[in-house]
Parts: sequence; C-alpha cells; structure tokens
Amino acid sequence: MLNKSYASAAILSLLIPASSFVSANDRVDATDTLPNAKPGECYSKVIVPAVFEEVTEEVMVKPETSSVEIIPATYDIQEKEVLVKEASTKLVAVPATYRTVTEEVETAPARTEWVTDLGRRGIPASPALLAAAKTNGVDLDSAQPEQCFTEHYLPAKFVTTEKEVLVKEEAEEISIAAAQFEQAEETIVVKASAKNKVLVEAQYDVIEEQVLVEPAKAVWKKGTGPITRIDNTTGDIMCLVQIPAKYKTIKKTVLRSPVAVEEVEIPAESEIVPVSRLVSDSAADRVKMPAQFDVVKVTTKESDAAFVWRSADVAGDGKATGNKICLKAIPAEYTTVKKQVVDTPAAIKEEAVPAVYKTVKVQTVSSDAEERRTVIPAVFDTISTRVKKSGERMEWQRVLCETNMTRDTNKQIQQVLKDAGYYNGPIDGSIGRGTLSSVENYQKDNDLPTGGLTIEMLEKMGIM
Repeated sequence: MLNKSYASAAILSLLIPASSFVSANDRVDATDTLPNAKPGECYSKVIVPAVFEEVTEEVMVKPETSSVEIIPATYDIQEKEVLVKEASTKLVAVPATYRTVTEEVETAPARTEWVTDLGRRGIPASPALLAAAKTNGVDLDSAQPEQCFTEHYLPAKFVTTEKEVLVKEEAEEISIAAAQFEQAEETIVVKASAKNKVLVEAQYDVIEEQVLVEPAKAVWKKGTGPITRIDNTTGDIMCLVQIPAKYKTIKKTVLRSPVAVEEVEIPAESEIVPVSRLVSDSAADRVKMPAQFDVVKVTTKESDAAFVWRSADVAGDGKATGNKICLKAIPAEYTTVKKQVVDTPAAIKEEAVPAVYKTVKVQTVSSDAEERRTVIPAVFDTISTRVKKSGERMEWQRVLCETNMTRDTNKQIQQVLKDAGYYNGPIDGSIGRGTLSSVENYQKDNDLPTGGLTIEMLEKMGIM
C-alpha cells in the first residue's frame, strides 16, 4: 500500500510553484529616487519581505479499486443413486498487484541568460552593455544559445585627393602719372574759434555691505548611525539636514558726486601757408594681370569612427575593445519522485470443478454460485501550499540614526527584544552587534522589512 505521509510530501513538492522561492534576482528595486522627507529625518534602503497565502487542496493518494466476494452454490439432498454433484465452475478472486515507478519532475525550467563569457569567469551582462550591443547591430531576440558577440572599434577613414586652388586672383596693374601744380601763398584760418569742454571727474565713497552668497537649504547626507547590512544593496542611511544661509561682507563703492563737463572759449588761429594750385590732373594706365593657380593635396573624412558588434566567430575590421556578451543556456532542473501504480488489476479466476457420483444421498444444485463486487473508493489527502501574493522588494524607509535617535529609545528597543526572547544583553541604550542581530531576527519573524532600525518596527513594538 502507498505510504500516505510519503505521498503527501511528494505531491506537495510538485504543487509548490517555483515562484514561491524568492531569489535576489526576483527582488524589485524601488530606490531609484530619494523619498520626499522633512529636515531631520533619516532613510535607509531596506528589504520588504514577500507576502504569502496558505492555500489548501485535496489530492488523490490512492485510486479507486474494487473487491470481489464469492457466494457459493446451494444444494438439495435426495436419497437415490444419482449424480450427487454436478460439474461447476469455481470463481477465485485474484487481488491487484502494484509496482513502484520513479518519475522525473521538472522543478526549474530551462532558460537562457546573457553573460560576459561562457567560461567559469562569466558574469551576467549589464543592461547598459546589452543596450549598446543592440544599438550597434546585434539582434538579441534572434540570438542562439552558446552564441557570443564582441565589440570592435573602427577608426575614422580619410582620403587624400589633389585640388587646384586659386592662389592669386585676376587683377589690373595700374601705373599713375602724377598731377602738376604751381606754388603760391595764401592766408588761411588754420584753427577756428571753438568752445572746449573740460571733464570734471566723479567723486566716490567706499562702504561695507553683507551679501547673501548661498541661501538656506535642506540636503541629503549619508547617516552614520547603527545599520544592519543584509547585502551590498541595503543598509545605506540618508538624512535630510537643514544648512543655514551663508553671507559675505564686501566693500562697495557708491557715487558721491557725478561726472561733470565745463565749457572753455578758444580763439581762432590764422597762418600764411604756401599753396599748390593744380595745373593738370594725374592720369592712370590700366594693364590686366591673369589669375594664378596651384595644386594642393586635400584630406577629407570618408567615414566617422564607430563601435560595431558582430558574432565572435566572424572575422572583420576593427580592434576588439574587450566587451563581450554570450547567450548562455541554463538547463532545466529535475527531481526524482517515487509512486505506486497498478501493475495488474484485480481479476476473477475461473476453476473447473468436476461432477461427483455416488450411490448415496444425492445433492442437486438449487442455486448457482454468485459473485458480489464492492467498490473501494479512492483515498484523498488535504495538503497546504504557500502561494506568493506579492514579491520581495527594496525601498527607502524611515530609520533611526545619529540625527534622530536617543538613548531612552534604544533602551526601549532592547527591553522589547528581551521580553520577546530575542535579546539577552544589558539594557544600556548602546546599539551594538548583539542588539542589531536581535533586531534582524525580530524583523524576519514578524515579516518586517530588514536593513535598519525602521520606524515601522518601532510602531510594531509600541515604542512610537
């Protein structure tokens, strides 16, 4: 007979979905942006555990069978020498037989993953590396398992050609015949009377004044309080701190009297000067000069420098940058379970019973033998499974740190932990390794976020 506890355990292992087991890769990260906090508050990255629900289900552990009961024939007795017992058929119940078989059950499906190398040193490829490969020609969706792609740098290409350039434009050469003059004397006003303006400089005073160079503001700073580091993604404490405004004393020059202009009278001046009177104008003679050209070498860009990705087994131009992605095939995982199945079903075997003769009292058949079948119902067992309602995630939550924690609050935390059986150290208000270890165990047992002295935990403890 099938062991009931063993069958329940085997069937339970098949019904629990793979999604019930949360890994770090399934964790949702909701910490891209800092929370909307008030000055003096501290926040830390914490891991909020997944939420599960218990579901019961009825599972068949033994299929329906039947049993056979034989009711024998009845006889009448007569006193004469006749056939005392006719030939008949005897029915024999043959019980069903069972055999144990093993079955491979898939516990994790086969999948593929992009890694930096197919060898043991390969790590998962970053989203930025995959985005660069896709942008530069790699069809990630059509890639085959075990196929690798590498990045190559192609420098810019230039081409040199000869070009005729103008080095001297076409022009005219002009020869000038000078004008002819005769000399004479003339009295002329060389400087007319005028009014001169004199600039009177402005006058200034120097005063001191305070100037705002940086307004008051609230900024996020890394906290230095006690933290429980779960892994490399949790435990960072951020505090919103108020920074006062900054002022600077400067010396400032202010106008006392503006610049002014005064007018001064200047008399005219005359002078006898020699004068040249024109006899004949100058003349010009124009001669056309042809343009001049020269042949120079010109380098032009044929193509820009670029980064290209191609299959690792395809040769081509460019220098390898060292970046590489490979589609790694991860096989499915299986577990072996044992179960009992019907080898041969229950049956009825017929046996021939020969007739009996005697010269005595004779028994004659009054009723034939009969068979009576009884159905044995199937056996069921009720099992409980855990179904995940929401996955594990990482988010910012308010925590205690040096900015907002007190020794009295720390003592209350230690007292609650001690009363609950998690802490056996002194109630001294000092948050050390022992207190933090007790805090983490308390948080896990109460389905609270782990990663620091969260305000949610203090509310659960009744401290806040």
